[in-house]
Amino acid sequence: MKFLKSPLVVFCFLFSFTHSIAQDLKPGFDKAEYRELVYIATRSTESPEKAKDIPLPEHSKLVYQSKSIGLDNQWELWLKDGKTAVLCTRGTTEKGESWLANLYAAMTPAKGELKISNTDTFKYELSTNKDAAVHTGYLLSTAFLSKEMLPKIDSCYKQGIKNFIIMGHSQGGGISYLLTAHFYNLQSKGIIPADIRFKTYCSAAPKPGNLYFAYDYERKTQNGWAYNVVSAADWVPQTPFSVEMPEDLPIVSPIALVEETIKKQNFFKRMLLNMVYDKATSPSRKTVKTYQKLLGKEMAKRVKEFLPEFVPPPFYNSNNYVRTSTTIVLYPKQDDAVYYEKFPNNSKDLMIHHSFPPYLYLLDQLE
Repeated sequence: MKFLKSPLVVFCFLFSFTHSIAQDLKPGFDKAEYRELVYIATRSTESPEKAKDIPLPEHSKLVYQSKSIGLDNQWELWLKDGKTAVLCTRGTTEKGESWLANLYAAMTPAKGELKISNTDTFKYELSTNKDAAVHTGYLLSTAFLSKEMLPKIDSCYKQGIKNFIIMGHSQGGGISYLLTAHFYNLQSKGIIPADIRFKTYCSAAPKPGNLYFAYDYERKTQNGWAYNVVSAADWVPQTPFSVEMPEDLPIVSPIALVEETIKKQNFFKRMLLNMVYDKATSPSRKTVKTYQKLLGKEMAKRVKEFLPEFVPPPFYNSNNYVRTSTTIVLYPKQDDAVYYEKFPNNSKDLMIHHSFPPYLYLLDQLE
């Protein structure tokens, strides 16, 4: 893969900061750092009504804003303190294709190829674990966004910028998981320089994949290089719905022992035990099949209305979505009258606890 030349405006802007002394990103959750990223993400993700009360970024300048691509995806490049590039992915918009990125939630293997047009196939390896699987809609969004981000990463690097923060709120956070995994893979293959340092903040993000993806992602980003910031009152981080089947367990598990034990019984006892076993396991299997039909096949048809040359990838037979990465919990206490006066549970606004204002309020309370 070759990086494209950057636009002149990006080059000139970055060049003006080459006098700055580059400093390495520090691991660990940084309240001030996250707050600045929220100020950045507000500009593209938050509604105008709620955004008006949120300050502008204090230490960052906008360098580049992409056009709408893929499923109404968009991203921005910011320069923080003259030495750290911020790759910020927009959250869900009001457009139908943007919601499709969320609803296209059948799982896809974390390694494979995704044909997004007749001339463009996205090759990816988001995990080295063969059992890892990810959210298909966010994978499709990653295919479009990463193609645009890579040349800008190269441009920044040529100007001496080696520190990168990946940020996204809501849908943008869900996509940021996969972008991070993709960039780590490209780095392992020498496509992205080894001395680039990535740090990720996924804010109010839905779950990105199954447990095996989470294990691999957390292994690569551990020791303070990736965070999942959620409010305990926010419903979005609990999506997509998760269903665990016996097949989701590792090869060595009690399931294999149970099945082997049943086989060794005489005919009548084996028949009875199989009936009990099927009653215990078939509901989850049926639910996964239903999800694959509704959130896979049906959503793929809708996606093709916007991307007619897109070829749906194969399913991974699971819906075992899990919370991923080191989690920072913003916790609204039940006796916090100020919080619930500002953000009441009886509001008709379904995003009352999901937007940036409650996240910033709770961030200030975080010890």
